[in-house]
Amino acid sequence: MQLALHIAIRQRIEMASKPPIVLAVDTSDLSIAIDWVKATSGLVSVYKLGLEFFLKLGAEGVSAVSNETDSDIFLDLKLHDIPHTVAGAARTVSTLRPKFLTVHASGGSEMIGAAVEAAPSTFITGVTILTSLSQDDVTGIGFKSSALESAVGLASLAVAAGARAIVCSPLEILAIRESIGKDVMIITPGVRPQNSAHDDQLRTMTPREAIDRGANLVVIGRPITSHWSMGIDSMRRATESIAAQLL
Repeated sequence: MQLALHIAIRQRIEMASKPPIVLAVDTSDLSIAIDWVKATSGLVSVYKLGLEFFLKLGAEGVSAVSNETDSDIFLDLKLHDIPHTVAGAARTVSTLRPKFLTVHASGGSEMIGAAVEAAPSTFITGVTILTSLSQDDVTGIGFKSSALESAVGLASLAVAAGARAIVCSPLEILAIRESIGKDVMIITPGVRPQNSAHDDQLRTMTPREAIDRGANLVVIGRPITSHWSMGIDSMRRATESIAAQLL
């Protein structure tokens, strides 16, 4: 019965385009990263490489992953510095041809615009309010408005400065989509399939709910990568199960 279900899921996925999944490749081990890419081939639209990966493996690590897939690369560095420094960093990593490069929207219009100008072929992606932050955290940091209002304001600022994608929690998708229109991509972390642990994500919903609210892509990590310890087939089945909910 279970085998028949997975065969049906696989056939459904093969008939569709790649599911709108961004796989968070949260490891600094290059061989494991490449194995994860191979295990999820055809089931993932974008592979997200974060700060830990980049600091240990650098440009060579990004290139090694890129060479294993025809999916896009999301370089999640969350740049946040003076405009000149961010421009230099964006220009440097643009040679790796990532589809997406994150900057903190709270860095301001000039900083975001500098990144956009320095990496015109990359979707500069404005990060609004981290999904690990509660409303109390947002207030404690110094934001005067709620997490929702602050995220909408940061998203609008980023888009006005030239950002072509926004990262926000699933709880802010509807309001941000209404504010920024349909042409800017919304990428949503903090999604968890039903019956999955929330880990350090505080503002969450299911991947399907996030897509239905207007997200273009959902970021998923541990609900998929935790299956690696049980083997490649287990990891692929977990990915297929989530993908089937999104197509």
